[in-house]
Amino acid sequence: MADTQQVDARAERKVSRLAHRITAFAKAHGGAEGQVAHIGERGARIVLVGEDGGWGDLVAPSTEIARQAVEKAGITVHESFDGEYAAKVRTGPYEWKRMAGIQVGG
Repeated sequence: MADTQQVDARAERKVSRLAHRITAFAKAHGGAEGQVAHIGERGARIVLVGEDGGWGDLVAPSTEIARQAVEKAGITVHESFDGEYAAKVRTGPYEWKRMAGIQVGG
């Protein structure tokens, strides 16, 4: 019984930390929307897109913890990263340079 309570408490703390970071991102970018994607053994990726087009991501230890965190943060969650949601992302010179470098072997 103690092991289950310890795991639950650890998961709750992780959810709270992630939700706090999501909320801070949303506040800094005039609001935010997100998408949760399973990334294998590593857990789940939470992709955030701000109302200003800024974007970022967080990694959670599991899809369940990621879903709980976005729910606790109160942001809109999309099932996939496409369409109007993906079109909100604004990339800057760094991203364009990095993407070009990948294409030419850099």
